[in-house]
Amino acid sequence: MPAVAEAAVLAAGLEKRYGPRAVLRDISFRLDAGGVLLVTGPNGAGKTTLLRMVAGLAVPTRGSLHVAVDRRDVGYVAHEPLVYLELTAVENLDLFGRLYRVDERRERIGMLLERFGLWDVRHERVSAYSRGMTQRLALCRALLHDPALVVLDEPHSALDDEGAALLDDELAARVAGAGGTLVLATHDPGGVTALATSRLELERA
Repeated sequence: MPAVAEAAVLAAGLEKRYGPRAVLRDISFRLDAGGVLLVTGPNGAGKTTLLRMVAGLAVPTRGSLHVAVDRRDVGYVAHEPLVYLELTAVENLDLFGRLYRVDERRERIGMLLERFGLWDVRHERVSAYSRGMTQRLALCRALLHDPALVVLDEPHSALDDEGAALLDDELAARVAGAGGTLVLATHDPGGVTALATSRLELERA
């Protein structure tokens, strides 16, 4: 008998309300370890709310949600980049690397900055970055500790064509190299559609 894959994320009957307003209603899905879940839907369908729950930043009003990895092993990119504007790219990543106790963090920081095209501006304050450069740094932050679960909310936002291609290549490499589990929410699936092992289409509740 073939082995049954372990569920990295398992949701059953999820509902999320803010007061009387339902943002999500009766959402169920299973994402196996190593899989890629592509979450799509219009604005107001609850994509951000669902990803915040998967990342451990919100709890459902009803239903159950099981995430197999520890919250410290989650890499999360939200609509806001969650980096310090008055620090440089290197200072930001060094701070997060210390918090996550990343082994050989200087080498890891250098590799990510070079991969995402930020090496030449690594000592500039983030406040001087364009929105696209800041988004690239947010992606570096989320991937710095090589998390088992990566949760990305509209990660292509503000990226130019080169940045979007870099991100697509990075995600494809992680999937090909068994680099963990991925949950991705986007309006425009584009090149990441081929990576998805499952898809969840949300509608406004």
